[in-house]
Order: sequence, then C-alpha cells, then structure tokens
Amino acid sequence: MNTSELRQKDVAGLEAEIKSLQKAHFGLRMQKATQQLGNTATLRDTRRAIARAKTILAEKQAAK
Repeated sequence: MNTSELRQKDVAGLEAEIKSLQKAHFGLRMQKATQQLGNTATLRDTRRAIARAKTILAEKQAAK
C-alpha cells in the first residue's frame, strides 16, 4: 500500500492495516521457518510496510 493511500485512512483504519500486515508478516515468518517461502524479499517488504504505517499513525496521533 502506498504512502498516499495510508495517509487517506483514519486512525482506526491505520490500526486495522497494521494488524493485518503483522498477521501477514507472521505467516511469512512461519513459511520461512518451514522452508516453504520462495521469495524471502517479501519479509522485508512487509516489515517496511508495517513501519511505514506505524510512522503515519504516529504522525496523525501527534497532530491531534
């Protein structure tokens, strides 16, 4: 998800997005542990997407 798309979401939407990204990241970690993950770059992508969403969430909460 792009930064511009994340910025359009409200605080509750961002929290839901973070939760879904964390679940996806957990699933990818389990696939890696069982040698079922083909593309390990997706781990980095989801980790960075979580950080991006958390940063935007912190910006919105600080603006209140």
